[in-house]
Amino acid sequence: MDETTREYLRGRFADYYRAAAVSLPPAANEREWGHIPWTPGSETTMVRHQSQLDLGDVDDFLQRTAPRHVYFSAARYDDPGASTMSEKGWRGADLVFDLDADHLPGVDPSETTYKAMLAACKDALRRLLDFLEADFDFDTIRIVFSGGRGYHVHIRDESIQSLDSDARREIVDYVRGRDLDTDGLIRVVSKSGTTQRLLRTEGGWGRRVHRELTALTEELRDLDEDSALDRLTEFEGIGEGRAETVLGAITRNPDAIAEGNMEAGGPGIRLITDALADRVADEQAAPIDEPVTTDTHRLIRLPGSLHGGSGLVVTPIDRDDLDEFAPLTDAVPDRFTGTDIAVEVADPCRVDLSGDTIKLDRGVHSVPEHVGVFLMARGDAAKVTA
Repeated sequence: MDETTREYLRGRFADYYRAAAVSLPPAANEREWGHIPWTPGSETTMVRHQSQLDLGDVDDFLQRTAPRHVYFSAARYDDPGASTMSEKGWRGADLVFDLDADHLPGVDPSETTYKAMLAACKDALRRLLDFLEADFDFDTIRIVFSGGRGYHVHIRDESIQSLDSDARREIVDYVRGRDLDTDGLIRVVSKSGTTQRLLRTEGGWGRRVHRELTALTEELRDLDEDSALDRLTEFEGIGEGRAETVLGAITRNPDAIAEGNMEAGGPGIRLITDALADRVADEQAAPIDEPVTTDTHRLIRLPGSLHGGSGLVVTPIDRDDLDEFAPLTDAVPDRFTGTDIAVEVADPCRVDLSGDTIKLDRGVHSVPEHVGVFLMARGDAAKVTA
């Protein structure tokens, strides 16, 4: 990034902060603060081990320095400004999740538009929220668009503050569906003098697998017998004999499947359940960035600040507004709208912002300022002086 472009962005970031109202996290004075300034050259410098006292008034700090990126720690400390972690005096940490569109299974950044990547990331976010709300019953869930390639989720329940990295890794493994063990989804109960193995249908991964099993049985009932048997033999280990046994059990005793009975239908029903569990883990897991969640000292972006790689706002989102939230419209700063600027584009590109799609060839163009800021922040364009 050349000096003209860098100074232009720094100046416009300062203009944004002069009008912005950035809300601080709880116990802001107990957290470490960090930022990345607009340093010359291709290298970036992280300034960290600062306390709120070191920064002074945060609004004033942002206006004066207009940093490229701003962070605060998930952790709370006795002395957040100490220069080493051992001296800070760790008190506890929020549980933080990061979903990055670049790292989603099945998403190729070189073949997928930024808009489509963010849409895929929102789907992954919904899966994560299902775990956090339905399985963990967390109360204080804060959702934030990162301003870049995805979303952050902050959990501030008192119950998780003292969890160490290993305990947080167990949560990661759970929401990622890692090494999902069907045996662990089955409970043994005594009923009418007999022992039964039942799939756990009341919640968690058992509920998710049971939904798939129930959907399969409903599908089979809608098929003629030959088609239903063909459908069952698609599962590994299910031959014609086992298929007939499973279909007979479903036909004669549909309530057994509704109860999650793993003995109805013989060994075939367990093989099918194992296969469905694998598929559910692949399709319904939340592909979070593990190091972010397990790191009890992690720095995370400050909501309300600007992302220095896009010029978009790190935007908090109310849970009820998530479906309607459009990151490439709602995170565009008002400060950067209403005027056009001249930029020189390095290579042909496409930009989807504020509901518009702009395609630019290499060369000098007059574009809406928010588009120009986006391209310059990403390193895809340079500011043209008048």
